[in-house]
Amino acid sequence: MIWAPSALDDIESIAAYIAKDSVEMASLFVSRLFDATDRLQEFPADCREVIYGTYRIMYRIERNEVWVTGVIHGARDWKPE
Repeated sequence: MIWAPSALDDIESIAAYIAKDSVEMASLFVSRLFDATDRLQEFPADCREVIYGTYRIMYRIERNEVWVTGVIHGARDWKPE
């Protein structure tokens, strides 16, 4: 699995926000978010996003590789480019 820099930036921003209240919860969030994407290696064509809690993890498939392209809060008004 390949993580786009923008997706990693999204995770870093989310974790920093959570860490304001709890560093431990921020660490747990990041760990579980990465765990939530593990299944993409086995079933990448099932969908183009994975839901983790209130977050959407978007990805695309290029040359049999899974690229995670973004992580956004589900309440955010987001439209693909």
